[in-house]
Amino acid sequence: MHWTLLFLAAGFEIAWAVGLKYTGGFTRLWPTTGVVIALLASVGLLALAARGLPIGTAYAVWTGIGAAGTAIAGIILFGESASAARLACLTLIVAGVVGLKFFGK
Repeated sequence: MHWTLLFLAAGFEIAWAVGLKYTGGFTRLWPTTGVVIALLASVGLLALAARGLPIGTAYAVWTGIGAAGTAIAGIILFGESASAARLACLTLIVAGVVGLKFFGK
């Protein structure tokens, strides 16, 4: 259950980070509102997940999925670089998250 909450939290992490691109520097009401809601959901779910997981593992997985997911979303949605080096680095982040999932508790 705690891992499920953590993965949901990471999904909201990606949502609010990507949503920042649409806020126009927090000048657009509805995208800004969505970002704030996703941010609160992300942190709230992280807090719930941390009840049953080591905080170091929970936070590292949350930020790792958020960082990798946001970078992948940037490639898909905004045409950001998908160079071999960048993809290799994202693979390392994902490998770290998978390692923490299996060895983090």
